[in-house]
Amino acid sequence: MQGRALLYSPMTPPSKTARPPYPGQQAKTVQPEAVRALGWLHTARFLTTAPELHFLPALDLPEIAFVGRSNAGKSTCINTLTQQNQLAFASKKPGRTQHINLFALGKQGVTDAVLADLPGYGYAAVPKQDKLRWQQVMANYLVTRENLKAIVLLCDPRHGLTELDEVLLEVIRPRVEEGLKFLVILTKADKLTRSEAAKALAIMKLNAGGGEVRLFSATKRTGIEDVACLLWDWTHEPVDPESPQDAPAETP
Repeated sequence: MQGRALLYSPMTPPSKTARPPYPGQQAKTVQPEAVRALGWLHTARFLTTAPELHFLPALDLPEIAFVGRSNAGKSTCINTLTQQNQLAFASKKPGRTQHINLFALGKQGVTDAVLADLPGYGYAAVPKQDKLRWQQVMANYLVTRENLKAIVLLCDPRHGLTELDEVLLEVIRPRVEEGLKFLVILTKADKLTRSEAAKALAIMKLNAGGGEVRLFSATKRTGIEDVACLLWDWTHEPVDPESPQDAPAETP
């Protein structure tokens, strides 16, 4: 498939042993759960784009929102997880993309979850009025979107949480306390030493308010499988084999 960097094709079962992701690294065994989750994420396809909340379709499907400061690596993270080079658009002028983009997930064209890519925030070149407007749009989305199942906050660990990141954490805290799933992805982890990465992870766990925290690097393929499995688990509730709807129908 030209134009895409595929890790695993959903049409053909991948080998349990993946290629070494970068020179000198040994090949490792890919767990079946990760193969399933990555194959599912690879089905991501454009659904719709909305400049304002009222343009978003009302959906009865679990939705995962990706948010983060401009230049935090959000587009790269989404494209890496979905194994598609240009699914999430990375503007040459960060902060200029001011739409909420929705992507459908699900095999055989059957949508079972939605990924929402929210505009990056905080970039200095964006006019203050636009910044304030989009901060309000995102806050309203995070507070009112009924089918929102999880929030993924992208953060560059070299800079830590910014003031706007902390505001976002305060906005979503009530929903997280009510059960909304929350993940902080520390991007560009390949730029940290081992000790710096461990320190950044420990600090963010203290600031995440009970949310999950993962190190992530598109370059060294760090955290990809772990994050993929987490997103799968959050949007696919385990089925109770003893529940009434799963019991076989009685023969007349």
